[in-house]
Amino acid sequence: MTGTLRPSTADDFNGTLKGAGGDSGPLSRLKLIRWSDFSLVPVILVLMLIGFIVSPVFLTSDNLISVVQQSSELSLLVLGQALILICGRMDLSLESTIGIAPVVAMWLVLPTEGGRFAGLGLLPTWSAIPLCLLVGLAIGAVNGFLMLKLRVNGFIATLGMLTMLRGLHIGITEGKSITDVPESFRYLGKTSWFGAPAAVWICLVLFAAGGAALAWLRHGRSLYAIGGNPEAARAAGIRVDRVTWIVLAVGGLLAAFAGILYTGHYGAVAATQGNGWIFQVFAAAVIGGISLKGGRGTLFGALTGVLTLQLVVNVMTLGGVPALWNQFLNGAIIIVALVISRFASGEKQD
Repeated sequence: MTGTLRPSTADDFNGTLKGAGGDSGPLSRLKLIRWSDFSLVPVILVLMLIGFIVSPVFLTSDNLISVVQQSSELSLLVLGQALILICGRMDLSLESTIGIAPVVAMWLVLPTEGGRFAGLGLLPTWSAIPLCLLVGLAIGAVNGFLMLKLRVNGFIATLGMLTMLRGLHIGITEGKSITDVPESFRYLGKTSWFGAPAAVWICLVLFAAGGAALAWLRHGRSLYAIGGNPEAARAAGIRVDRVTWIVLAVGGLLAAFAGILYTGHYGAVAATQGNGWIFQVFAAAVIGGISLKGGRGTLFGALTGVLTLQLVVNVMTLGGVPALWNQFLNGAIIIVALVISRFASGEKQD
């Protein structure tokens, strides 16, 4: 590569936004495909081959369905984090939101007595899911307020939010799991559509919708512009703060929805629900090609990152490797992916 790197300008972003939203010809859409986004597909195929060699159970429908269902809740967190990273921000509190959102919803709707967990009984049971989603939306909005209005460092602000929400979770539940889950939660977590868990179909639809928005909608393309150079994006007429705030709120909303699916899947809100998930979220995003510096990556790449992580864990489990090694593996994958990304892009990662 002999070209000279230069900062992106407002004209660059206007051209990008116009091309993405205005020219809808088949050739221009084909140009939007980055073949590097498919780089993990061969890895996934190799992992499936290794899994088949390790254990004949690997390719059974029950095992594969289990893998994709376990991927569904994590993938929603990755979807939210990927949108935020593309926009040039990060949100560490997503791992706490997946636990605290269902807890607050159940705290408000469950009766004060007659169950293992005493709620406040302030609202009807049918409102549990809307309440849970509102809690996630509010957490994302508060994060946006801290970053964009108070100009607090995003990493520290969301780290503090993560810790505060974790403490709130433990305080409300007194460190116990909530097993009196509303039927609406159980339905989404347990039911199947067309032979596969409903959670899987919902995640695929959300990823497809998000990917289409990033590829073909002007507002979706503006996330890349903001993440690439926020000042140039502002000069191009993009409302940077408003778009970033919306993305942070959507990230919280997706984390809360992941909490609904996870709670319904296992029939309870565990006292440690979400603990340590943020490392897997970043691992999946990074190996899927999402840049930690913003402005780069696709949701398809992030989704293949989730599948790669889950397949590695599944193959290791079938091969008899103790689950205690999963955390070590996730950390190692992040470091290897960062090193590969550093030398593949030729850019320093400050």
